[in-house]
Amino acid sequence: MATIDLRTEIKEFLSSRRARITPERAGLSAYGGNRRVKGLRREEVALLAGVSVDYYVRMERGSLAGASDGVLGALASALHLDEAERDHLFHLARRSKAPTRRRRPAVTVRPALQQVLDAITDAPAWICNGRYDVLAMNHLARALYSPMLADPRLPANTARFVYLDPEAAKAFFVDYDRIVRDVAAKLRMEAGRDPHDEKLIALVGELSTRSRLFRRRWASQDVQLHRSGRKRLHHPVVGRLDLDVESMELPAEPGLLLTVYTAPAGTTTADGLALLASWAAGQERPTTEITAWARRGSV
Repeated sequence: MATIDLRTEIKEFLSSRRARITPERAGLSAYGGNRRVKGLRREEVALLAGVSVDYYVRMERGSLAGASDGVLGALASALHLDEAERDHLFHLARRSKAPTRRRRPAVTVRPALQQVLDAITDAPAWICNGRYDVLAMNHLARALYSPMLADPRLPANTARFVYLDPEAAKAFFVDYDRIVRDVAAKLRMEAGRDPHDEKLIALVGELSTRSRLFRRRWASQDVQLHRSGRKRLHHPVVGRLDLDVESMELPAEPGLLLTVYTAPAGTTTADGLALLASWAAGQERPTTEITAWARRGSV
């Protein structure tokens, strides 16, 4: 499969969001006690969005090409979409209107960016793309994510680690169930941004084939933005780490994210990071290892 079918994506996304909204939540009277549909009826969504029933039915069948931003906004409000879901709806609509390929993310990390990572000596930092391929890391990030990097396959990929090595991932991520949801939701968001990304399609196909858990999470149609937050890890060398996470898009490198993990000074986690840095200093792994791989064009 060379692309994700947009009509199917739109149909399944809208129908799944409609199914979760009750008439009471939407502020409608639940007339007709024996409702045959879960959530809102199509005519109720049309009423709330201020469009005709026929028009909404066409949209839910996968046709968003003619929808204006105003109509999309009204539909997002009618379906109580959150920020990520709203963005996803607009991404799907833009791809329907202009099915041109977006600019591909860089497949190598510029030496200057690796220098930036290497200059961050007290915090793990790495650069990845939207499909969770790790393209560059600093020394402390390699030490932090050593359980994931035990897999020799390159590029290191968080989604593969989470879904295809679940025992190791469960031991590493304290909040494994949340991580499972987040990873699938962010991959779904990425698919809406670029349904032509063949490597993303291949990754989704691989995970779907090999992981029942991924198939279930992917079918939920949930989406999520890359956000700052907290990640709780159990490192095999230094133990529990409760880390603050900042993820930042790189304006000069569309599609790439810089992620940095920190902890407040004086905390147990800050002490753990210092211990991890001492441990990492004794590891014989060159700082350019991942970048050198990327330059071979394997991304």
